[in-house]
Amino acid sequence: MEPKDSNGTILNDGDSVTLIKDLKLKGSSQTLKRGTVVKKIRLTNNADEIDCRINGSEIVLRTEFVKKA
Repeated sequence: MEPKDSNGTILNDGDSVTLIKDLKLKGSSQTLKRGTVVKKIRLTNNADEIDCRINGSEIVLRTEFVKKA
């Protein structure tokens, strides 16, 4: 079980990733803009999801919407 970004690059704990698409957050009016850099990601038990902190909020992102920075 190796999590991979949208380009097929393997992701590791502590990597930095960049969003490749504008994403609306569920339950919030906030939108994450394309090109936002997310530092120090954490891997989850699910290979399709990563855990991260953006603007002080803990967020789970799908790996299909990020690329390794």
